[in-house]
Amino acid sequence: MIIEQKLTYSVLTEEDSETYLKEIKLRINEDKGMYIIHRALNKQLNNNRQGNANTKSRGEIRGGGRKPWKQKGSGKARAGSIRSPLWEGGGVIFGPKRKNYNIKINKKEKQLALRTLLHNKFKQTYLVSNIITTNINKPNTKAVLKTISNLSINLNKKTKILFIVVNKNINLRLSIRNLPNVELITADQLHIIALLKANKIIITIDALNKIKEVYNA
Repeated sequence: MIIEQKLTYSVLTEEDSETYLKEIKLRINEDKGMYIIHRALNKQLNNNRQGNANTKSRGEIRGGGRKPWKQKGSGKARAGSIRSPLWEGGGVIFGPKRKNYNIKINKKEKQLALRTLLHNKFKQTYLVSNIITTNINKPNTKAVLKTISNLSINLNKKTKILFIVVNKNINLRLSIRNLPNVELITADQLHIIALLKANKIIITIDALNKIKEVYNA
């Protein structure tokens, strides 16, 4: 059953103080939606598989149309084709073939899974003003670290942070690139694996509005 839940975020401004609240209403699955989240996760994991492993059977090997030597009298073992799996360069018995692992779920199911997971991660989510991410005039990793520090997030090897913005401007991307546990993603490219892996989620106000628009919140 789908219900509507209201989430209220405290916004961290450029002056590092929580000055106002931002509300968003999300239509989510009533029981935390673990089944629909699992379906969306399986879809993404399977769709990421290449399935390119491929071997040729004896029917696909070039040549071997005639018998290598006569059936009797040569003293050699009988042979009908050089394409036999017993020969070097011959076909492969029961070898892997190209396979499509893609799974399809409905667009509304995927949107519901993302909205429900955002709701489930509410306590690990922080909202920041757009100035913090757009006011970087040059690559500045210290500015990003300062924002993370102001949110009282302990950045260590075990803490994985997801930064959700509207646009990946070059300065912001270069500023975050040196931080191994921080992933930068745009709101319209949000996916299940990124949300599940994140211990902490930082969203800009514009990105939150974009999420509501794109994912039919």
